Amino acid sequence: MSNRPTQPRESICPYCGVGCGITYNPDSGKATGWKGPVNTRGEICPKGAAAWEIVDHEDRLTTPLVRDGETFVPVSWETALEEVTEAFSEIVETDGPDALGFFASSNCTNEENYVLQKLARGLGTNNVDNCARLCHSSTVAAMGERFGAGAMTNTLEDLEEADAYLVAGANPAEQHPIIFRSYLLPAVRDGTELIHVDPRENDTTKAATHHLPVKPGFDIPLLNAVAKVIVEEDLTDEAFLETRVEGVDAFAEFLEGVAVDDNARQAGVDPDDLRAAARAYAEADRAAIFTGMGMSQHHCGTDNVHALLNLALLTGNVGERGTGVNPLRGQNNVQGAGDVGALPNVLPGYRPVTDSEAREDAADVWGFEPPATPGLTEVEMTHAFGEDLRGALVFGENPAVTEPNADRVRERFEKLDCLVVLDLFETETAEYADVILPGSAWAEKAGTVTNTDRQVMRMRPNTEPPGDARLDLAVLCALGEGLADDGVRFEYDGPEAVFEELTEVLPQYAGMSYAGIGTGSQRWPFPAGAEEGVCVLHSDRFESGRRTANLRAVEHVDPVDEVADDELVLTTGRVLQHFNSGALTRRSETLVRMRGEDVLQIHPEDAERRDIADGDSVRVESDRGSVTIEADLTPAIRRGTVFATFHYADPLINRLTGDTLDPVAKIPEYKHSAVTVEIHRE
Repeated sequence: MSNRPTQPRESICPYCGVGCGITYNPDSGKATGWKGPVNTRGEICPKGAAAWEIVDHEDRLTTPLVRDGETFVPVSWETALEEVTEAFSEIVETDGPDALGFFASSNCTNEENYVLQKLARGLGTNNVDNCARLCHSSTVAAMGERFGAGAMTNTLEDLEEADAYLVAGANPAEQHPIIFRSYLLPAVRDGTELIHVDPRENDTTKAATHHLPVKPGFDIPLLNAVAKVIVEEDLTDEAFLETRVEGVDAFAEFLEGVAVDDNARQAGVDPDDLRAAARAYAEADRAAIFTGMGMSQHHCGTDNVHALLNLALLTGNVGERGTGVNPLRGQNNVQGAGDVGALPNVLPGYRPVTDSEAREDAADVWGFEPPATPGLTEVEMTHAFGEDLRGALVFGENPAVTEPNADRVRERFEKLDCLVVLDLFETETAEYADVILPGSAWAEKAGTVTNTDRQVMRMRPNTEPPGDARLDLAVLCALGEGLADDGVRFEYDGPEAVFEELTEVLPQYAGMSYAGIGTGSQRWPFPAGAEEGVCVLHSDRFESGRRTANLRAVEHVDPVDEVADDELVLTTGRVLQHFNSGALTRRSETLVRMRGEDVLQIHPEDAERRDIADGDSVRVESDRGSVTIEADLTPAIRRGTVFATFHYADPLINRLTGDTLDPVAKIPEYKHSAVTVEIHRE
């Protein structure tokens, strides 16, 4: 139990994008659920139940640290902030503001991310990004271009009304368990058909009517084949196509070159199963698509999502309850970090930095005009460390573990002149820092986060930071005051004052307020003067302002890694009880006891060819490195493919993943890496 003063207050879980309400339980000394806007019965998953364990963990950073040779020494906040200010100011003076990079955090509040992106732009650079770049940027790019908004089109409540769910590249049963058990599974039990597109069977597949075990990297042939079935069997919504869709004839001409059986076999699925799944989706009165990182984390991730959007448009499943395209966000504020402008190419509200009117509107509030040239993305920044980028601030992220081709990333970190890390623990990234600043956990801060279906909710402090640690917002504001020009405001009377300012530059949040949110939520878009937010997007017009959206021909692009005869395809993902780099969950005794998935899933036939037995220690190797891990023989993974989680720093599976980027979203290809697998012998 905490030795610090505690007061149970309604807050939001720091893990996935569901946005469950959690609070401190003084009777148990642990976290517990409350009846929040999403977990309306107060239920929480194992991660939420263990969330207090990181708040009181003995490894928490409690004082600022500055590098002294190979070690770190404690210093005062005054000294630490002075070190940062002097180092960053020197870099700006010598090489310009674009020699700095800022890593925001999709695991921290809207207010904190807003202040950080404002700090970067106040210094004169758009080099600010967050780890949603590694997860969902291709979804945002495709949906933003076609529909005008890269967010869930519908709400969790109305999606219960769907007659069919198409879940592509997502595993909500494990990754978003409260959404799955409270919203999707009850609908499935009442007759909603579930179509699951995933290279392995998992807990979501158990509830599925149809499973298409797609070969990693071959989503486009599969989705084009589904589109062809819909068209050739007259399952399109002709009224919707006539009034809301452009490019129908050109798309039909493109589909003439698609052979369903050939595409299905190319994608590694049975043609009859594909046709049955296509009919289940298209014949439903209302069908909803859910998508995740299995679709987005490819060097053609944006095109993958474009191919998925075609299905919704062909069938008229947009703009009504129980329909749409609904990305399931990974961290608790992936949506909000993008909303408030923690991205290199857009300002708050997704207004392009190249838009002079958008920059002028921001300048009216900020007192300075942000730069007009798009900045570097998160992966591009790490590639530029030691060359174009000399300094970086990493806030609440662990890119030394989460970035692809991790050995290369760590080499790049060593080349920085000044790395500043603001975090809870000495993470793998902090090992390369020059200054480490101790920040605040979920239970110590106030502010807002925006969940996966666009609900903005408030966090409230249950306790105070330990030792000399400070609130993240206070630290970021102090850095802003030390680095920014005179007259640029970074002094706020708490997070509510920051929120009030961000509503002035973020049109989607313009009508929101802390009082209006209360212990409930407000959903964007919430225009100024409106009584409530919009639940179902694109009903009459797309968020782009257009009445219509276009169908788009999408050609298959082969994965970057060619797979030799002796190689397998490595794909990666999450499991229920752990989270991202593991910086938080591996410090939880409860979750560590549940571990059990630090293994390489391999099909028994693939294992037999390599003389691998269940439980053997195997070496998994790519051109980028090698990892030793235990083999788990299971028919749940398709032949020719192996699966491992990316939660564990040792072994670090991201050593093996490639860093070739999608040309539009700049997302890396985590889901397809050519590897060899052999028994490990000392």
